[in-house]
Amino acid sequence: MGFSFKAFHVDDFGCGMPVSTDAVLLGAWANLDGANAVLDLGAGSGLLALMAAQRCKAPITAVEIDPVAASACRSNFSASPWHDRISLIEADATDAKALAGKVFTHILCNPPYFETGPLSEKPGRAQARHTGSLGFLALCKLMATHLSAQGVASLVLPVESESAFMQALTHAGLGIQQRVEVSTVEGKAPRRLLLAVSHKEDNYQHEHLAIRDVQGCYTEAMTALTRDFYLKL
Repeated sequence: MGFSFKAFHVDDFGCGMPVSTDAVLLGAWANLDGANAVLDLGAGSGLLALMAAQRCKAPITAVEIDPVAASACRSNFSASPWHDRISLIEADATDAKALAGKVFTHILCNPPYFETGPLSEKPGRAQARHTGSLGFLALCKLMATHLSAQGVASLVLPVESESAFMQALTHAGLGIQQRVEVSTVEGKAPRRLLLAVSHKEDNYQHEHLAIRDVQGCYTEAMTALTRDFYLKL
């Protein structure tokens, strides 16, 4: 199944990292209404930044520490119809100089989440997926610093990481606005969470999304959410 940014088509998004369902869900689900400055935090090869560019008119800043992924970002951004609205910072986002003084109305992040288990043999891939390079507390503090007072950060996490993430979120003074449990198949236990967080301590909305039905077809909800991005769905 190919992936489409309207006229811009990418089958495999650079540096050996194919398009992931997690990123597609997050990029399609995040509410970018009224966004006037968007940050893709830990951009990988740029998928979320490009999805955001397709969905809103705001300028987008992508931050990526891995040089191979950053190179893929540059190539993907320059080949897109939105190259004039997306900028790349190749740096460690936790370095105070990287985002000094910058505030965003929306932050997108598909964070590292494999807190245990063997590291990938590819250093860049390992760094991208393990919390050793950007732990939840550092991530939440970073979001609290660079998220505007009324802004929203959108993330995707495995359900087993929720407890650790919530502790870090509370410590950083942020709260949940929206929480969506995502199941791969209707009737099965959720595997992922889509979270919208902000400086507010609102009573959050709690929802559920199934990607496929028991026959293996995409559900109506999944189709409605992502139809603008897939070539076939």
